[in-house]
Amino acid sequence: MPDAKLIPAHPEPPLLPLPYPLPLTRAGLSGFPSPAQDYEGRTLDLNERLVKRPASTFFMTVTGDSMEAFGIAEGDLLVVDSAIEPRPGHILVASVEGELVVKRYEVLDHRPYLASGNPSYRPIPAADLECQAWGVVRAVIHEYSV
Repeated sequence: MPDAKLIPAHPEPPLLPLPYPLPLTRAGLSGFPSPAQDYEGRTLDLNERLVKRPASTFFMTVTGDSMEAFGIAEGDLLVVDSAIEPRPGHILVASVEGELVVKRYEVLDHRPYLASGNPSYRPIPAADLECQAWGVVRAVIHEYSV
């Protein structure tokens, strides 16, 4: 990911409430209710849902196929929080020898590794290289081509 572009979250994102229907079960009703009835009074703001700490959150687009087994594909948008302390099992954005990578943080035989979700790529021994975690991936946004 040498050409990765980090896009910081807006420090005070504007509210953008979107319709967020409640899944309602109807029984014993005759006729057809209004489709708009499911949308009454409930909204979802993606900033509120995905950006917990605007000052430490940034976005980046994924290149490559190393994380496909973890549900992260080329072109996906990552929501990354640099204030989260990395723990084993977290998906990280890290700088390894000056190159940005997206990998899963694992501890194998008491040593830290950055692992891919693709068997074609070997785990990276984090202790043996110049490696710095930039943040933990909080969300992956995958768009379908339509």
